[in-house]
Amino acid sequence: MAWIALVVLLVDPGFAEAQTIPAHPTDLTYDLLDFTPPTSAEHRYELSNGVVVFVVEDHELPLVSVSLLVRTGSYLDPADKVGLASLTGGQMRAGGTTSMSAADFDEQAAFLAAQIGNSIGGTSGGANLGCLTKDLQVCLDLFFDMLRNPGFDAGRFALAKSQSIQQMQRRNDATRGIEGREFGRLMRGSDHFSTSPRTRATVEAITRDDMRAFHRRYYHPGNFIFAVSGDVDTEMMLSELERRLGGWAVVSDPVPTVPKPEFTPEPGLYLVDKPDVNQGRVSLGHLGTTRDDPDRYKLLVMNDILGGGGFSARLLTRVRSDEGLAYSASSSFGVGVYYPGVFQAGFQSRSETVARATAIVLEEIERIRTEPVQEEELRNSIGYFVETFSRNFSSAGSTAGLFANDEYTGRDPSYLTSYRDNIAAVT
Repeated sequence: MAWIALVVLLVDPGFAEAQTIPAHPTDLTYDLLDFTPPTSAEHRYELSNGVVVFVVEDHELPLVSVSLLVRTGSYLDPADKVGLASLTGGQMRAGGTTSMSAADFDEQAAFLAAQIGNSIGGTSGGANLGCLTKDLQVCLDLFFDMLRNPGFDAGRFALAKSQSIQQMQRRNDATRGIEGREFGRLMRGSDHFSTSPRTRATVEAITRDDMRAFHRRYYHPGNFIFAVSGDVDTEMMLSELERRLGGWAVVSDPVPTVPKPEFTPEPGLYLVDKPDVNQGRVSLGHLGTTRDDPDRYKLLVMNDILGGGGFSARLLTRVRSDEGLAYSASSSFGVGVYYPGVFQAGFQSRSETVARATAIVLEEIERIRTEPVQEEELRNSIGYFVETFSRNFSSAGSTAGLFANDEYTGRDPSYLTSYRDNIAAVT
Protein backbone atom coordinates (compact mmCIF):
# COMPACT_ATOMS: atom_id res chain seq x y z
CA MET A 1 0.00 0.00 0.00
CA ALA A 2 2.90 2.37 0.79
CA TRP A 3 4.35 1.73 -2.65
CA ILE A 4 1.08 2.71 -4.28
CA ALA A 5 0.97 5.93 -2.27
CA LEU A 6 4.52 6.74 -3.36
CA VAL A 7 3.55 6.40 -7.02
CA VAL A 8 0.69 8.82 -6.54
CA LEU A 9 2.98 11.35 -4.86
CA LEU A 10 5.36 11.22 -7.81
CA VAL A 11 2.71 12.38 -10.28
CA ASP A 12 3.29 15.92 -11.51
CA PRO A 13 0.67 18.12 -9.76
CA GLY A 14 0.57 20.35 -12.79
CA PHE A 15 -0.56 17.41 -14.87
CA ALA A 16 -3.55 16.76 -12.59
CA GLU A 17 -4.55 20.42 -12.61
CA ALA A 18 -4.46 20.53 -16.40
CA GLN A 19 -6.90 17.65 -16.79
CA THR A 20 -10.65 18.06 -16.86
CA ILE A 21 -12.14 14.92 -15.34
CA PRO A 22 -15.60 14.10 -16.73
CA ALA A 23 -18.36 13.47 -14.22
CA HIS A 24 -19.37 10.24 -15.97
CA PRO A 25 -17.66 7.82 -18.41
CA THR A 26 -20.25 8.65 -21.06
CA ASP A 27 -18.85 12.20 -21.09
CA LEU A 28 -15.40 11.04 -22.22
CA THR A 29 -14.31 12.27 -25.64
CA TYR A 30 -11.58 11.01 -27.93
CA ASP A 31 -9.81 12.33 -30.97
CA LEU A 32 -11.19 10.96 -34.22
CA LEU A 33 -9.14 8.04 -35.53
CA ASP A 34 -8.22 8.81 -39.12
CA PHE A 35 -7.20 5.40 -40.45
CA THR A 36 -6.60 4.57 -44.08
CA PRO A 37 -6.01 0.84 -44.58
CA PRO A 38 -3.06 -0.29 -46.68
CA THR A 39 -3.93 -1.97 -49.95
CA SER A 40 -2.77 -5.39 -51.01
CA ALA A 41 -1.37 -3.94 -54.24
CA GLU A 42 1.20 -1.95 -52.22
CA HIS A 43 2.70 -5.17 -50.85
CA ARG A 44 2.03 -7.73 -53.59
CA TYR A 45 4.87 -9.18 -55.67
CA GLU A 46 5.05 -12.00 -58.16
CA LEU A 47 8.12 -14.18 -58.68
CA SER A 48 9.26 -15.36 -62.10
CA ASN A 49 7.53 -18.72 -61.57
CA GLY A 50 4.21 -17.04 -60.76
CA VAL A 51 4.37 -17.43 -56.97
CA VAL A 52 2.65 -14.50 -55.24
CA VAL A 53 4.45 -12.98 -52.25
CA PHE A 54 3.20 -10.31 -49.85
CA VAL A 55 5.88 -8.45 -47.89
CA VAL A 56 5.15 -5.99 -45.08
CA GLU A 57 8.28 -4.57 -43.47
CA ASP A 58 8.47 -3.71 -39.77
CA HIS A 59 11.92 -2.94 -38.35
CA GLU A 60 10.87 -2.23 -34.77
CA LEU A 61 12.14 -5.62 -33.55
CA PRO A 62 14.80 -7.96 -35.03
CA LEU A 63 12.21 -10.61 -35.90
CA VAL A 64 11.05 -12.14 -39.18
CA SER A 65 7.91 -14.11 -39.93
CA VAL A 66 7.36 -16.20 -43.06
CA SER A 67 3.97 -17.80 -43.65
CA LEU A 68 2.97 -20.01 -46.53
CA LEU A 69 -0.49 -20.91 -47.79
CA VAL A 70 -0.71 -24.13 -49.79
CA ARG A 71 -3.59 -25.02 -52.07
CA THR A 72 -4.55 -28.34 -50.54
CA GLY A 73 -6.80 -29.58 -47.76
CA SER A 74 -8.51 -32.53 -46.15
CA TYR A 75 -11.26 -32.26 -48.74
CA LEU A 76 -8.77 -34.12 -50.95
CA ASP A 77 -8.63 -37.15 -48.64
CA PRO A 78 -9.52 -40.45 -50.33
CA ALA A 79 -12.75 -41.86 -48.87
CA ASP A 80 -10.94 -44.89 -47.49
CA LYS A 81 -8.08 -42.82 -46.01
CA VAL A 82 -9.78 -39.96 -44.20
CA GLY A 83 -7.12 -38.24 -42.13
CA LEU A 84 -4.37 -38.44 -44.76
CA ALA A 85 -4.06 -34.68 -45.29
CA SER A 86 -3.98 -33.92 -41.58
CA LEU A 87 -1.37 -36.58 -40.88
CA THR A 88 0.74 -35.44 -43.82
CA GLY A 89 0.69 -31.84 -42.64
CA GLY A 90 1.71 -32.72 -39.11
CA GLN A 91 4.35 -35.26 -40.07
CA MET A 92 6.04 -32.90 -42.51
CA ARG A 93 7.15 -30.99 -39.42
CA ALA A 94 7.37 -33.79 -36.87
CA GLY A 95 9.05 -36.37 -39.09
CA GLY A 96 12.36 -34.70 -39.91
CA THR A 97 13.72 -34.45 -43.45
CA THR A 98 15.50 -36.77 -45.83
CA SER A 99 18.82 -35.33 -44.66
CA MET A 100 18.09 -34.66 -40.98
CA SER A 101 16.50 -36.88 -38.36
CA ALA A 102 13.38 -35.72 -36.57
CA ALA A 103 15.30 -35.29 -33.31
CA ASP A 104 18.09 -33.32 -34.98
CA PHE A 105 15.60 -31.06 -36.74
CA ASP A 106 13.86 -30.34 -33.43
CA GLU A 107 17.17 -29.66 -31.72
CA GLN A 108 18.38 -27.30 -34.42
CA ALA A 109 15.11 -25.34 -34.39
CA ALA A 110 15.22 -25.11 -30.60
CA PHE A 111 18.87 -23.96 -30.63
CA LEU A 112 17.91 -21.13 -32.99
CA ALA A 113 14.75 -20.34 -30.96
CA ALA A 114 12.92 -20.69 -34.26
CA GLN A 115 9.23 -21.47 -34.55
CA ILE A 116 8.68 -23.79 -37.50
CA GLY A 117 5.37 -25.44 -38.21
CA ASN A 118 3.23 -27.05 -40.87
CA SER A 119 -0.36 -28.25 -40.93
CA ILE A 120 -3.20 -29.02 -43.32
CA GLY A 121 -6.79 -28.04 -42.56
CA GLY A 122 -10.06 -28.49 -44.37
CA THR A 123 -9.48 -26.24 -47.38
CA SER A 124 -5.85 -25.13 -47.12
CA GLY A 125 -2.42 -26.02 -45.89
CA GLY A 126 -0.14 -23.70 -44.01
CA ALA A 127 3.50 -23.50 -42.98
CA ASN A 128 5.15 -20.89 -40.80
CA LEU A 129 8.58 -19.72 -39.72
CA GLY A 130 9.40 -17.21 -37.00
CA CYS A 131 12.99 -16.35 -36.15
CA LEU A 132 15.54 -13.69 -35.30
CA THR A 133 16.72 -11.58 -38.21
CA LYS A 134 20.33 -12.64 -37.71
CA ASP A 135 19.36 -16.31 -38.09
CA LEU A 136 17.10 -15.90 -41.12
CA GLN A 137 19.31 -17.70 -43.64
CA VAL A 138 19.89 -20.84 -41.59
CA CYS A 139 16.24 -20.88 -40.53
CA LEU A 140 15.14 -20.63 -44.15
CA ASP A 141 17.39 -23.62 -44.83
CA LEU A 142 15.42 -25.62 -42.25
CA PHE A 143 12.07 -24.27 -43.41
CA PHE A 144 12.56 -25.14 -47.06
CA ASP A 145 14.11 -28.49 -46.22
CA MET A 146 10.90 -29.33 -44.35
CA LEU A 147 8.74 -28.12 -47.23
CA ARG A 148 10.68 -29.80 -49.98
CA ASN A 149 12.19 -32.92 -48.43
CA PRO A 150 10.06 -34.24 -45.56
CA GLY A 151 11.41 -37.46 -44.08
CA PHE A 152 8.19 -38.82 -42.54
CA ASP A 153 10.04 -40.62 -39.75
CA ALA A 154 8.53 -44.07 -39.17
CA GLY A 155 8.52 -43.83 -35.38
CA ARG A 156 6.91 -40.39 -35.29
CA PHE A 157 4.34 -41.54 -37.86
CA ALA A 158 3.36 -44.59 -35.81
CA LEU A 159 3.00 -42.41 -32.72
CA ALA A 160 0.81 -39.90 -34.57
CA LYS A 161 -1.50 -42.67 -35.82
CA SER A 162 -1.77 -44.09 -32.31
CA GLN A 163 -2.60 -40.67 -30.87
CA SER A 164 -5.22 -40.10 -33.56
CA ILE A 165 -6.94 -43.38 -32.70
CA GLN A 166 -6.83 -42.54 -28.99
CA GLN A 167 -8.49 -39.20 -29.70
CA MET A 168 -11.27 -41.01 -31.56
CA GLN A 169 -11.83 -43.25 -28.56
CA ARG A 170 -12.33 -40.17 -26.37
CA ARG A 171 -14.40 -38.07 -28.74
CA ASN A 172 -17.67 -38.77 -26.91
CA ASP A 173 -16.27 -37.85 -23.51
CA ALA A 174 -17.14 -34.14 -23.75
CA THR A 175 -20.58 -32.85 -24.69
CA ARG A 176 -19.08 -29.88 -26.54
CA GLY A 177 -17.43 -32.21 -29.05
CA ILE A 178 -20.58 -34.26 -29.51
CA GLU A 179 -22.69 -31.16 -30.07
CA GLY A 180 -20.36 -29.67 -32.67
CA ARG A 181 -19.94 -32.92 -34.57
CA GLU A 182 -23.62 -33.83 -34.68
CA PHE A 183 -24.85 -30.32 -35.49
CA GLY A 184 -22.40 -30.25 -38.38
CA ARG A 185 -23.83 -33.48 -39.73
CA LEU A 186 -27.36 -32.10 -39.49
CA MET A 187 -26.25 -29.14 -41.61
CA ARG A 188 -23.95 -30.89 -44.11
CA GLY A 189 -24.85 -34.55 -44.01
CA SER A 190 -22.38 -37.33 -43.29
CA ASP A 191 -20.77 -37.53 -46.72
CA HIS A 192 -19.23 -34.05 -46.93
CA PHE A 193 -15.53 -33.74 -46.15
CA SER A 194 -16.26 -31.31 -43.31
CA THR A 195 -18.29 -33.93 -41.44
CA SER A 196 -16.84 -37.21 -42.71
CA PRO A 197 -15.24 -38.72 -39.61
CA ARG A 198 -11.91 -40.42 -39.31
CA THR A 199 -12.21 -44.01 -38.19
CA ARG A 200 -9.72 -46.53 -36.95
CA ALA A 201 -9.89 -48.23 -40.35
CA THR A 202 -9.20 -45.08 -42.39
CA VAL A 203 -6.28 -44.04 -40.18
CA GLU A 204 -4.72 -47.49 -40.04
CA ALA A 205 -4.91 -47.68 -43.85
CA ILE A 206 -2.64 -44.63 -44.27
CA THR A 207 1.00 -45.38 -45.08
CA ARG A 208 4.16 -43.32 -45.31
CA ASP A 209 4.04 -43.76 -49.08
CA ASP A 210 0.57 -42.21 -49.06
CA MET A 211 1.97 -39.16 -47.30
CA ARG A 212 4.88 -38.92 -49.71
CA ALA A 213 2.49 -39.06 -52.66
CA PHE A 214 0.17 -36.45 -51.13
CA HIS A 215 3.14 -34.17 -50.49
CA ARG A 216 4.47 -34.53 -54.04
CA ARG A 217 1.04 -33.82 -55.52
CA TYR A 218 0.23 -30.64 -53.64
CA TYR A 219 3.42 -29.14 -52.18
CA HIS A 220 5.00 -27.29 -55.09
CA PRO A 221 5.38 -23.62 -56.09
CA GLY A 222 2.26 -23.68 -58.27
CA ASN A 223 0.20 -23.97 -55.08
CA PHE A 224 2.13 -21.47 -52.93
CA ILE A 225 1.31 -17.99 -51.64
CA PHE A 226 3.80 -16.38 -49.23
CA ALA A 227 3.27 -13.73 -46.56
CA VAL A 228 6.50 -12.24 -45.17
CA SER A 229 6.66 -9.65 -42.42
CA GLY A 230 9.04 -8.10 -39.96
CA ASP A 231 12.64 -6.96 -40.05
CA VAL A 232 13.36 -7.78 -43.69
CA ASP A 233 14.36 -5.99 -46.84
CA THR A 234 11.75 -6.61 -49.52
CA GLU A 235 14.12 -6.95 -52.45
CA MET A 236 16.41 -9.26 -50.51
CA MET A 237 13.51 -11.47 -49.47
CA LEU A 238 12.11 -11.70 -52.99
CA SER A 239 15.53 -12.64 -54.30
CA GLU A 240 15.90 -15.26 -51.57
CA LEU A 241 12.55 -16.85 -52.35
CA GLU A 242 13.31 -16.76 -56.07
CA ARG A 243 16.53 -18.66 -55.45
CA ARG A 244 15.09 -21.22 -53.07
CA LEU A 245 12.09 -22.01 -55.24
CA GLY A 246 14.18 -22.31 -58.38
CA GLY A 247 14.26 -25.78 -59.90
CA TRP A 248 11.27 -26.95 -57.88
CA ALA A 249 9.01 -28.54 -60.48
CA VAL A 250 5.38 -27.51 -60.69
CA VAL A 251 2.71 -30.22 -61.01
CA SER A 252 0.60 -29.39 -64.04
CA ASP A 253 -2.63 -31.03 -62.86
CA PRO A 254 -4.96 -28.41 -61.36
CA VAL A 255 -6.10 -28.88 -57.78
CA PRO A 256 -9.74 -30.01 -57.59
CA THR A 257 -12.17 -27.38 -56.35
CA VAL A 258 -13.66 -27.55 -52.87
CA PRO A 259 -16.92 -29.53 -53.11
CA LYS A 260 -20.22 -28.08 -51.96
CA PRO A 261 -22.43 -30.18 -49.70
CA GLU A 262 -25.07 -32.12 -51.60
CA PHE A 263 -27.42 -32.21 -48.66
CA THR A 264 -30.58 -30.42 -47.58
CA PRO A 265 -30.99 -30.08 -43.82
CA GLU A 266 -34.20 -31.56 -42.43
CA PRO A 267 -35.85 -29.34 -39.78
CA GLY A 268 -36.56 -31.13 -36.53
CA LEU A 269 -35.65 -31.72 -32.91
CA TYR A 270 -32.63 -33.99 -32.49
CA LEU A 271 -31.38 -35.40 -29.21
CA VAL A 272 -28.13 -37.05 -28.17
CA ASP A 273 -28.82 -38.78 -24.87
CA LYS A 274 -25.91 -38.65 -22.41
CA PRO A 275 -27.37 -39.49 -19.00
CA ASP A 276 -24.06 -39.18 -17.12
CA VAL A 277 -24.12 -35.35 -17.30
CA ASN A 278 -26.47 -32.94 -15.52
CA GLN A 279 -26.43 -30.21 -18.16
CA GLY A 280 -27.62 -29.90 -21.71
CA ARG A 281 -25.99 -28.19 -24.66
CA VAL A 282 -28.34 -26.75 -27.27
CA SER A 283 -27.60 -25.63 -30.82
CA LEU A 284 -30.30 -24.41 -33.16
CA GLY A 285 -29.97 -22.88 -36.56
CA HIS A 286 -30.04 -23.29 -40.30
CA LEU A 287 -27.85 -22.73 -43.34
CA GLY A 288 -26.35 -19.27 -43.66
CA THR A 289 -25.02 -17.68 -46.81
CA THR A 290 -21.82 -16.99 -48.75
CA ARG A 291 -19.52 -14.02 -48.37
CA ASP A 292 -20.52 -12.56 -51.75
CA ASP A 293 -24.11 -12.11 -50.54
CA PRO A 294 -24.93 -8.38 -50.76
CA ASP A 295 -26.75 -8.71 -47.41
CA ARG A 296 -23.65 -9.91 -45.56
CA TYR A 297 -23.07 -6.57 -43.82
CA LYS A 298 -26.66 -6.44 -42.62
CA LEU A 299 -26.36 -10.00 -41.36
CA LEU A 300 -23.12 -9.16 -39.55
CA VAL A 301 -24.73 -6.28 -37.68
CA MET A 302 -27.94 -8.22 -37.03
CA ASN A 303 -26.07 -11.13 -35.50
CA ASP A 304 -23.95 -8.82 -33.38
CA ILE A 305 -27.12 -7.40 -31.84
CA LEU A 306 -28.73 -10.81 -31.45
CA GLY A 307 -25.93 -12.91 -30.01
CA GLY A 308 -22.49 -12.08 -31.37
CA GLY A 309 -21.80 -8.97 -29.32
CA GLY A 310 -21.02 -10.53 -25.96
CA PHE A 311 -22.57 -8.89 -22.90
CA SER A 312 -24.33 -6.26 -25.00
CA ALA A 313 -26.09 -8.88 -27.15
CA ARG A 314 -29.70 -9.80 -26.57
CA LEU A 315 -29.20 -13.53 -26.05
CA LEU A 316 -26.65 -13.16 -23.28
CA THR A 317 -28.64 -10.37 -21.66
CA ARG A 318 -31.82 -12.45 -21.55
CA VAL A 319 -30.47 -15.94 -20.89
CA ARG A 320 -27.68 -15.06 -18.46
CA SER A 321 -28.13 -11.58 -17.01
CA ASP A 322 -31.93 -11.56 -16.71
CA GLU A 323 -32.75 -15.22 -16.14
CA GLY A 324 -29.53 -16.74 -14.82
CA LEU A 325 -30.04 -19.86 -16.93
CA ALA A 326 -26.60 -20.14 -18.53
CA TYR A 327 -23.08 -18.83 -18.20
CA SER A 328 -22.95 -18.08 -21.91
CA ALA A 329 -25.38 -17.77 -24.80
CA SER A 330 -24.42 -16.59 -28.25
CA SER A 331 -25.04 -16.79 -31.97
CA SER A 332 -23.02 -16.65 -35.18
CA PHE A 333 -24.03 -16.17 -38.80
CA GLY A 334 -21.55 -17.91 -41.06
CA VAL A 335 -20.79 -16.52 -44.49
CA GLY A 336 -18.89 -19.26 -46.27
CA VAL A 337 -16.16 -18.91 -48.86
CA TYR A 338 -16.88 -22.02 -50.94
CA TYR A 339 -20.44 -22.82 -49.87
CA PRO A 340 -22.99 -21.32 -47.46
CA GLY A 341 -22.02 -21.02 -43.83
CA VAL A 342 -24.31 -21.79 -40.91
CA PHE A 343 -26.44 -19.65 -38.62
CA GLN A 344 -26.16 -21.10 -35.14
CA ALA A 345 -27.42 -20.01 -31.73
CA GLY A 346 -26.51 -21.97 -28.65
CA PHE A 347 -26.01 -22.23 -24.91
CA GLN A 348 -25.39 -24.69 -22.10
CA SER A 349 -27.77 -24.91 -19.16
CA ARG A 350 -28.85 -27.21 -16.36
CA SER A 351 -31.00 -30.08 -17.59
CA GLU A 352 -34.11 -28.78 -15.84
CA THR A 353 -33.77 -25.27 -17.37
CA VAL A 354 -32.85 -26.23 -20.94
CA ALA A 355 -36.44 -25.93 -22.17
CA ARG A 356 -36.90 -22.47 -20.67
CA ALA A 357 -33.60 -21.19 -22.09
CA THR A 358 -34.48 -22.61 -25.50
CA ALA A 359 -37.81 -20.80 -25.46
CA ILE A 360 -36.06 -17.51 -24.68
CA VAL A 361 -33.57 -17.97 -27.54
CA LEU A 362 -36.42 -18.68 -29.95
CA GLU A 363 -38.27 -15.60 -28.68
CA GLU A 364 -35.25 -13.41 -29.36
CA ILE A 365 -34.72 -14.85 -32.83
CA GLU A 366 -38.37 -14.18 -33.65
CA ARG A 367 -38.17 -10.67 -32.18
CA ILE A 368 -35.20 -9.65 -34.30
CA ARG A 369 -36.97 -11.08 -37.36
CA THR A 370 -40.20 -9.16 -36.83
CA GLU A 371 -39.38 -5.98 -34.89
CA PRO A 372 -36.99 -3.15 -35.80
CA VAL A 373 -33.94 -2.99 -33.55
CA GLN A 374 -33.43 -0.02 -31.25
CA GLU A 375 -31.48 2.91 -32.65
CA GLU A 376 -28.96 2.66 -29.82
CA GLU A 377 -28.37 -1.03 -30.54
CA LEU A 378 -27.81 -0.30 -34.21
CA ARG A 379 -25.54 2.66 -33.52
CA ASN A 380 -23.42 0.73 -31.03
CA SER A 381 -23.03 -2.29 -33.31
CA ILE A 382 -22.10 -0.24 -36.36
CA GLY A 383 -19.69 1.79 -34.25
CA TYR A 384 -18.02 -1.35 -32.96
CA PHE A 385 -17.35 -2.78 -36.42
CA VAL A 386 -16.21 0.53 -37.90
CA GLU A 387 -13.97 1.46 -34.97
CA THR A 388 -12.35 -1.96 -34.59
CA PHE A 389 -11.68 -2.41 -38.31
CA SER A 390 -8.12 -1.13 -37.92
CA ARG A 391 -7.31 -4.13 -35.70
CA ASN A 392 -7.07 -6.21 -38.86
CA PHE A 393 -3.86 -4.30 -39.59
CA SER A 394 -2.52 -4.12 -36.03
CA SER A 395 0.78 -5.76 -36.99
CA ALA A 396 2.83 -6.37 -40.09
CA GLY A 397 2.17 -10.08 -39.72
CA SER A 398 -1.60 -9.75 -39.54
CA THR A 399 -1.58 -7.38 -42.52
CA ALA A 400 0.50 -9.68 -44.72
CA GLY A 401 -1.54 -12.68 -43.62
CA LEU A 402 -4.82 -10.96 -44.42
CA PHE A 403 -3.64 -10.06 -47.91
CA ALA A 404 -2.36 -13.59 -48.54
CA ASN A 405 -5.60 -15.16 -47.36
CA ASP A 406 -7.65 -12.89 -49.61
CA GLU A 407 -5.40 -13.82 -52.54
CA TYR A 408 -5.86 -17.51 -51.73
CA THR A 409 -9.65 -17.33 -51.54
CA GLY A 410 -10.05 -14.83 -54.36
CA ARG A 411 -11.73 -12.07 -52.40
CA ASP A 412 -12.02 -8.73 -54.19
CA PRO A 413 -9.45 -6.29 -52.72
CA SER A 414 -12.13 -3.59 -52.70
CA TYR A 415 -13.78 -5.44 -49.82
CA LEU A 416 -11.31 -3.92 -47.37
CA THR A 417 -11.44 -0.39 -48.75
CA SER A 418 -15.25 -0.30 -48.77
CA TYR A 419 -15.90 -2.33 -45.60
CA ARG A 420 -16.54 0.56 -43.20
CA ASP A 421 -18.80 2.39 -45.64
CA ASN A 422 -20.85 -0.76 -46.21
CA ILE A 423 -21.20 -1.34 -42.47
CA ALA A 424 -22.13 2.29 -41.83
CA ALA A 425 -24.85 2.07 -44.49
CA VAL A 426 -26.78 -0.62 -42.59
CA THR A 427 -30.16 0.60 -41.35
